[in-house]
Amino acid sequence: MALSVGIVGLPNVGKSTVFNALTAGKAEAANYPFCTIDPNVGVVPVPDERLKRIEAKIPTQKVIPAIVEIVDIAGLVKGASQGEGLGNKFLANIRETNAILMMVRCFDDPNVIHVSGSVDPMRDIDIIDLELALSDVETAEKRLKKAQGAAKTGSKEGKAELVIVEKVFNHLQAGKPARSLALADDEKKLVHTMGLMTVKPVLYCCNVGEGDLPEGNAWSNTVRERAAKEGAGVVILCGKVEAELAELAEGDRAELLASYGLKEPALASLARECYRLLGLQSYFTAGEKEIRAWTVRKGALAPEAAGVIHSDFERGFIRAQVYGVADLEQFGSEAAIKAAGKMRVEGKEYVVHDGDIMHFLHNE
Repeated sequence: MALSVGIVGLPNVGKSTVFNALTAGKAEAANYPFCTIDPNVGVVPVPDERLKRIEAKIPTQKVIPAIVEIVDIAGLVKGASQGEGLGNKFLANIRETNAILMMVRCFDDPNVIHVSGSVDPMRDIDIIDLELALSDVETAEKRLKKAQGAAKTGSKEGKAELVIVEKVFNHLQAGKPARSLALADDEKKLVHTMGLMTVKPVLYCCNVGEGDLPEGNAWSNTVRERAAKEGAGVVILCGKVEAELAELAEGDRAELLASYGLKEPALASLARECYRLLGLQSYFTAGEKEIRAWTVRKGALAPEAAGVIHSDFERGFIRAQVYGVADLEQFGSEAAIKAAGKMRVEGKEYVVHDGDIMHFLHNE
């Protein structure tokens, strides 16, 4: 499964600069609104040191990490839900992503104009939340009319749905995102079928100045507090530093990272937070031709994991051979793992764990 994350934010918050850095692009964001007219899509690898550990024991032709699809979406402005700026085009692009990566400006720079005239992360987040919520009102209204029609027929399910949809509709009309509405598990399932943007999980990316790494500043602290209340994720980064890192060869990055008190580029933190927000994990396949990381949801059973590779594998699933990276390092090879009786054979009810190395047996 491909994980798609949309970077959203007001103009001139450093959104496109960070996108270019994450995808190793060289272009700099222009200093004016709507600098990204069409969404740029970049496929970036998810850093995972376990791939190198597997390769050390299983020589292979190529190593393929899991990927995150990052979509750089045109800068939003106040009034987007009514068609201001790029309006509907912007909103349609967000609908296609799994999560929203909200870039928030937490730096002051007189040379980079803020569209609202001053730096205020809470105001910026409120503008984005409001515009997305107001756009969702239209979507929810269509579902509401459908639910009202079903309820009039006397359908028990229709009446139950109407209660939930009305609750969501009223919440959105108040300018509040759907994810902030307290709902029971069965209500959440229904709401997730409504195609709302504001139900998507959010990762706040605080773009700070170079001198505020690695912990951030007073502005990013306010974002952290808000995220904690919402159950959202937070990553502190500096677009300028990420752009510098993108220009360097991998072997030369450690020194620059260390000079800012960083252990890794922002991509690693972003990927981990996105996985956490969406409840995802990685498992591996390993052989002479390739070692590969696959993305699967936490709690997935073995047939579902097999289906990530190919739908035929899920339909024809028989069993899986499973071992861990630690087993490979302890015994040195798959053959030795089997000889030691540590290669597990798991059936259809096996719950896949993060870091499992798996081989699937299936009917053609």
